[in-house]
Amino acid sequence: MATNNQTANQAMQASDANASDVNKTSGLERSAILLLALGEKDAAEILRHMGPKEVQDVGLAMATLTGVTTDQMEAVMHQFVSTLEKQTALGLGSDEYIRNMLTNALGEDKAGGVIDRILLGRNSKGLEQLKWMDPRGIAELIRLEHPQIIAIVLSFLEPDQAAQVVSQFADRVRTDVIMRIATLDGIQPVALQELDEILEKQFSGASNVKSSSLGGIKTAAEILNMLDGAVESKLMEEIIEVDSDLGQELQDNMFVFENLIDVDDRGIQALLREVSTEQLLLALRGADEALK
Repeated sequence: MATNNQTANQAMQASDANASDVNKTSGLERSAILLLALGEKDAAEILRHMGPKEVQDVGLAMATLTGVTTDQMEAVMHQFVSTLEKQTALGLGSDEYIRNMLTNALGEDKAGGVIDRILLGRNSKGLEQLKWMDPRGIAELIRLEHPQIIAIVLSFLEPDQAAQVVSQFADRVRTDVIMRIATLDGIQPVALQELDEILEKQFSGASNVKSSSLGGIKTAAEILNMLDGAVESKLMEEIIEVDSDLGQELQDNMFVFENLIDVDDRGIQALLREVSTEQLLLALRGADEALK
């Protein structure tokens, strides 16, 4: 009897350890593990419903996974099933469910723009097709449109794709568009309808447009962060010349704490020389596990 209890306790401890390991992995890594566990056919079906950026990110995560044990894979599956069981059939697929799921996975700040792109894109075939287009093709498609329409389109795209599109425009247009994105306080139905009509002509698509909160300082800052350094500097100079307050706000949002992940060792060493250990520990308290 004692042996049986000991074996049961060891199994429970192993299960808890696997669950703990899973909780330490990022949402992207858990998604990659889940897709690998599902098998090639089912994984391909799921990937078919993702955007190009998501496919690239998850595909890279799948390709770089190493040392995943069967127990860890089962723990990920168990967590996934457990999450599904907590949702009612009525709640699955609802806007509220999608918002809660993405907010829990990404955090409130990061999830905001992603949520709007998903919910808006669900009802707009034209906007979804833009995601798969070459940046130069998108630029040619919208080059002659009103700058406000260009700003709305770029707000919908992923920041890196939007940055590549911005790079195709003349300096004057770049400055105007980035400033419009930064000052975009939601998208009114009339503006969305105008955008939808433009895309409908190009793709013969239709959509049921609703008000959205795309755009804003963070969106503009993310696009600027993705631009070539020289282009970014020139744009910022021109924006500050036109509106110094807006320029300062953009600069404040252009380097976020998560950017430290991309800083090389020499840069980190320089930072550590300038910042005390106490300050760094305090700042890291609310940071993602990956950054810590």
